Amino acid sequence: MKIGSVKNLIFDLGGVIIDLHVEKTKRAFASLGGKSIADVQELLARSPVFSEYEKGLLSDREFRNSVRNLLQTDASDAEIDVAWNAMLGDIPYDRIELLKRLRDDYQLFLLSNTNNIHLVCFNEIIKSTCGSLSLSPYFDKAYYSHLIKMRKPDMEIYNLVLSENNLIPRETLFLDDNVSNLEGAAQTGIQTFHVRYPEMIFSLFHESKI
Repeated sequence: MKIGSVKNLIFDLGGVIIDLHVEKTKRAFASLGGKSIADVQELLARSPVFSEYEKGLLSDREFRNSVRNLLQTDASDAEIDVAWNAMLGDIPYDRIELLKRLRDDYQLFLLSNTNNIHLVCFNEIIKSTCGSLSLSPYFDKAYYSHLIKMRKPDMEIYNLVLSENNLIPRETLFLDDNVSNLEGAAQTGIQTFHVRYPEMIFSLFHESKI
């Protein structure tokens, strides 16, 4: 299962470990604001609110109020949370089993651009999948952007993971579904793998799905 000289694996979360359906959140936001999906797409692309929330610069309350302002809606906190979490899909048990097997041969790290509302939600998803309260037991350390006030693809976040864990970049492989994030990691000397769909991680490690 060894991949050359790689000793450390850094996994993205969305689109790699957890299924991600961003279109569902766009549709839900469109419904809340009485807007078209195209309008919502433009709002999401133009507004700094979402990246600021991922960097922990906004509280949950501030984020929800910002979404209300963007969508021009009086939706409740609960309605906004449901719409925001709509993009989060399943964490299939076979991916958890793969992580458990990989820990026999590698140091494993999680590096995710995320936020508190999503963190609460995917902790519930992992609990329903295998009974764990979080993903932490399956990694040597988990890094969440909103908790460390950094986000991908900024180089500082990769350097933090490397320095805190004494990792050698050329012995470290980063798996992400976002090309920009991979490019940021590559600037530090980290090896990268583009996960175009989650099942690719099985073929990378010559594993069969359970």
